[in-house]
This record gives sequence, structure tokens and C-alpha cells, in this order.
Amino acid sequence: MPDSSHKLIPPVPLRDGRIVTIRPIQADDKMRLLYFGEALPQDDWLYLEHDLRSPEIVARLCNAASAEHWRQIVAVDADDRLAAYASVRMLAGRTSHVAIVKLVIADAYRRVGLGTAMGEVIFEEAKQLSAHKVVVEMLEAQKSGQAIFARLGFRIEGTLKAHVRDRFGQRHTLVVMSALT
Repeated sequence: MPDSSHKLIPPVPLRDGRIVTIRPIQADDKMRLLYFGEALPQDDWLYLEHDLRSPEIVARLCNAASAEHWRQIVAVDADDRLAAYASVRMLAGRTSHVAIVKLVIADAYRRVGLGTAMGEVIFEEAKQLSAHKVVVEMLEAQKSGQAIFARLGFRIEGTLKAHVRDRFGQRHTLVVMSALT
């Protein structure tokens, strides 16, 4: 990873008094990421692209810790448990100037400022990857996620009706937000 990923991020105090450490994902985070995934609310599983309960998927994510065009960060709490996961991945070809962001926050850490803190750090990682445009996609119903990225300067670029199917086959509207770096 470039030096920016190794830059020390000071501990992050949350609005409820807890403190987390945001850092790059590491190969030894596999079990932490599996526990994190298994603890997510059932509703989250309807919408997530990657099944963080799958040992194979988690191993692939952790093994990609030093991938050239991909950055992954986690927030670790005082008990050494993951409170959040985020990634930014550069696209290829004619969209090679665009990065895609993913962000997942543990249920117990929502609405305390962690989403915004993680969003800020992963957006900085996108800039370090030389992204000129950063895109995040979420369901229309995910208003808190939209608010996090709006605070970071992202704007709704479009909505795609009935574009996403959840794990039960129900269709949902996808909101695409973006920001220029």
C-alpha cells in the first residue's frame, strides 16, 4: 500500500463516548470480519453485495489487503472487535478515473458518528488512489447512508428504478451518489 494507507489515524471519539481506531485491513482480520458479518442485522443481508458471513469471501477480502487499486479499512473498538468496514476500488478501462466505495457499519455503532468518520477516511484513500470521481451506490431506503455521503459532498447523480434485487428477489431502487476529488 502507499504510504497514505500507513498514515497513523488518531483514535476516533464517537458521540456516545466510545473510541475506535480506524486502520487498513490486515490478513489477520479474517475472524474479526467474519464475526462482524455474522452480527449484522438480518435486514443488512438483503442489500449487501458481499456476504461477510462467508469464510471464502472474507478470506479473499483480507488477502487483498495490499491490492494495488483497492483500499480497505476497518474500525476496531476497545475490545478488538470490528465496528465498521469500508473499501474503495478503482475501476478499469474507460472508467479508470472512477472509484467505487462500500461502507458497512455494525448496528451497535450506527448514529454515533462512525459512518461519517469512515466515509472521510475512505474518501481520502480514493484521492490517494488518484480517483477523479468517487461513486457510492445504495438503496433508496438507506437514508442514513445517503446523509453520510451528502455531508461529505456527494450528490445524487441518479436513481435506477427496480435495479437491485435483494436476497428474496424483491426489486429496489438504487441511488447513485458521486463526488469529484
